[in-house]
Amino acid sequence: MLTLLDQLDKGTLWRSPGGIHPPEVKSLSNTTPIGQLPLASTFLVPVPQVGENCTLIVKVGDKVLKGAALTQGTSIWHLPVHAPTSGTIVAIEPRVSNHASALPVNTCVIKADGNDTWCELAKSELENLSNPQMIDKIRSAGIAGMGGAAFPSHIKLNPVSEIDVVIINGVECEPYISADDRLMREYSHDILAGIGIIHRLLTPKRIIIAIEDNKPEAINAMQTAVMQSGLPAGCIRVTVIPTKYPSGGEKQLIQIITGREVPSGAIPAKLGIVVHNVGTAFAIYQAVAQGKPLIERVVTVTGKNVGKAGNYWIPIGTPVEHVLATTEFTPEPEQKVIIGGPMMGHALANIQVPILKGTNCILVPSSQEIGTTPEEKACIRCGECAIACPALLLPQQLFWHAKAGEYDKAASFNLKDCIECGCCSYVCPSDIPLVEYYRIAKSALKHSADEKQQAERAKQRFDARLMRLEEEKIARETKAKEAAERRQATMTGTDKNAVAEAMARIAAKKAAAAQPSNAAPSVDTVETTTSTATPKNQAVAAAIARAKAKKAAQANTDDADLSHAVNVEANHAPTATSVVTTQEAPLTQKEKVAAAVARAKAKKAAQQLDNTLLETSETAASAAQLAADTDKKAKVAAAVARAKAKKAAQQAQANTGDDLSQTVTPDLQSTSGAQINASTDVEAATDIDDAATIKKAKVAAAVARAKAKKAALMATAPDLESAAKSESVVKPEPVDLVQTKVNMPPIENTLDTVVAKAETLSPSAALTTNPIETAPLSSEDLKKARIAATIAKAKAKKAALAHEATTSSDSSVSND
Repeated sequence: MLTLLDQLDKGTLWRSPGGIHPPEVKSLSNTTPIGQLPLASTFLVPVPQVGENCTLIVKVGDKVLKGAALTQGTSIWHLPVHAPTSGTIVAIEPRVSNHASALPVNTCVIKADGNDTWCELAKSELENLSNPQMIDKIRSAGIAGMGGAAFPSHIKLNPVSEIDVVIINGVECEPYISADDRLMREYSHDILAGIGIIHRLLTPKRIIIAIEDNKPEAINAMQTAVMQSGLPAGCIRVTVIPTKYPSGGEKQLIQIITGREVPSGAIPAKLGIVVHNVGTAFAIYQAVAQGKPLIERVVTVTGKNVGKAGNYWIPIGTPVEHVLATTEFTPEPEQKVIIGGPMMGHALANIQVPILKGTNCILVPSSQEIGTTPEEKACIRCGECAIACPALLLPQQLFWHAKAGEYDKAASFNLKDCIECGCCSYVCPSDIPLVEYYRIAKSALKHSADEKQQAERAKQRFDARLMRLEEEKIARETKAKEAAERRQATMTGTDKNAVAEAMARIAAKKAAAAQPSNAAPSVDTVETTTSTATPKNQAVAAAIARAKAKKAAQANTDDADLSHAVNVEANHAPTATSVVTTQEAPLTQKEKVAAAVARAKAKKAAQQLDNTLLETSETAASAAQLAADTDKKAKVAAAVARAKAKKAAQQAQANTGDDLSQTVTPDLQSTSGAQINASTDVEAATDIDDAATIKKAKVAAAVARAKAKKAALMATAPDLESAAKSESVVKPEPVDLVQTKVNMPPIENTLDTVVAKAETLSPSAALTTNPIETAPLSSEDLKKARIAATIAKAKAKKAALAHEATTSSDSSVSND
């Protein structure tokens, strides 16, 4: 059985599935030699890889020479871009791309100076170069596949697997295109020189130059060049294959030459096969031997609407508009300008686009050659598309899924294996543009894959960032821990105590901030609970506390004064001297301060209440002011009574001597801590002979008693009303004080009794305005008069103390 190499030597061919035989129409352009067009005034050099795997090394205003590099990069996928002529960079901006979508792409705009001056070229002898040096020169020259795919050639020339067969593609099966045909006819020796470089780099066992049988001149030229080349005999041959479209496809050509089928999703290098175009071999020779970068290529300009159809050396970046203008293009209405052939090419939306490295043809057909696009009709399921497909796909299924937007299902039918040859569209009786649907589906799948890839990269970056932050955090904590250990090792006992105290203070501040408490001050007779619920509750609690404090202060004063009266009334036995003392001590400094604090908090909380509470507080303030005025009048009356009583006592003392003396010294403590001693010495003689003095004393006592009674009632009314409205918690009173309050008669009854007894002593004294002389009073009558005066003074002091508790904690009482 013959091996593959034996079959290759014999010229054995295999049939490829599918394919069609469209009109060739190559005679329009392949009958004339390759020509040269005038230089354009402006060149558009796309730099789409800038920002991805390369950088731009020129800027606007720079002058460049022909062949000078415009980009640089280290990525394996980077293909340098070179200046097609000498001139100046006038702009670097997005321009319309040479693509069916016409999307903008970054472009260097070069204004040619007309000199077309080359930069310095590094020519080399092939014998003096190593394989890596050759590959580097090929990469630096920006060599890409010239058949249309524009795949980087230096990657194909440095495969990871062993290569057995190299196929040089000179088939050029696309109708109208004849660029490779003319290149093989005119530059066959340079092509063979490039093939020699490929042979040196890959060291294959066989090199096959494949040419269709419709190119006899090219076949003869290449066979002559093979015989004259220095390649080993028997390793290279020219193989002629039948003319059929798309025999020039990479996978189809491999199947025709070797009989092997490239698996889906695989590359030919896995089978030990590499395919290069004849134009690529020519560019490799120029790059390695002459040092020329890929800045121009042969382009077929054809179609019946071109006056000078043919093949031309056109610099990369030359605008299509300039090419058509210099080849006598005569457009028709709705004229199509197609880049590529009629089967796989695409129509341009704008002719202000540049020639690219993969541009092999500019087709401007007339309306007789290519008519208007027919209307798409419904699929009749004839199956012709499946028969014509060279990739053995199911175009009908792909069409349905692509039209429905079910791109994933289309991908499951091996959409990526479609080479977009256009055979299915060519044979479709319903004029369905199947290839257009497939291109859209491929673009959508590619976009989705790119998004997934970007999301995965973003996730990887995010994970890497989190890991880096965690590592930095651990490093900081370790560093801080080590520093703390070093400080602790060098720290003295005093420093440790200071640090501990500082930490304790910080912890206390944090605890206080986290759990704030509003502790209300306590009075001996009042217990208030802390309330932080709402400002309204705080105001109510403060009002209750103020009322309780006021009530307690008044109760203490009343108990003290009433106890005086009860003690004196109970002791009617004739004694030389009686001392009236208080049973309860007055308010302490702490109690008064607490009451003042409660009032201050109440005032602050009252400001936060709503309008209803505000009106209530204003009403209470008016009542308090009225009580204050009444208290003032009561104090004046009490002062007058005290003065008169003192005067009467002094007169009686002058006549009879000091038989009785009694001192009442109540101690009043103000809220500011100042203590005022108010003492009044009431001295009376046992025998009073002066009737006028007795009369005056009784009148003064009666007046003081009436005024004190009125002031006590007015001062007690608002306090009792506030205490009734508020819920108070009062501490239990002492047992003796409670018993005294229960057993004593009302204040009004006591006063009336005293007055009645005093008036019975001299019934006519109240009716006489002139002084009269009466018999001397007994000691009991004098004692009762003194009791009445004392009660009047106590009432006046009680009213003053009530006013003091509501207005200010710093007020003081002075004797007149």
